[in-house]
Amino acid sequence: MGGRQWRIVDGFLNTKAHDEMFKLLDRGGVIAGSSAGATIQGSYLARGDSKNNQIMMGDHEVGLGFISNIAIDQHVMARNRQFDMFTILEDKPELLGIGIDESTAIVLKGDVFKVIGESYVIIYDNSFWSREGYELKQLPNKNEMFYYLRSEDEYNLRERKVIEK
Repeated sequence: MGGRQWRIVDGFLNTKAHDEMFKLLDRGGVIAGSSAGATIQGSYLARGDSKNNQIMMGDHEVGLGFISNIAIDQHVMARNRQFDMFTILEDKPELLGIGIDESTAIVLKGDVFKVIGESYVIIYDNSFWSREGYELKQLPNKNEMFYYLRSEDEYNLRERKVIEK
């Protein structure tokens, strides 16, 4: 569900319920979340400040960790947040950044996720990808790059690359 992500994490992190959620995943179960409920699933908690949800690196930085080495942001296009992830990645370049827009989701099975929904998912992996290629494009520095995935696109988290179809 939505809400303030740090409150959700405070309610579940390192509890018996949190342990049971990992066991559920190990059995092939599903955990879903919308808005803050998506953000809490990563290992790093984006927008986890108890004073203001505009602060990307706040006083709560640990997510529930269902997906490792990742920071997830939400409402990225609807709220013009596509550049906010760079605040986290400047300090924690080892993380993969994922921005999920409204009415859109990722469905993760193993190491691969598929985008579903009406809008886009933004990937921050220090690379660039485009359906039309990129040889002739003027690209920014690798630490300032991101690209969009749309419904039905797939991404391999382990390899950190788009699965070409």
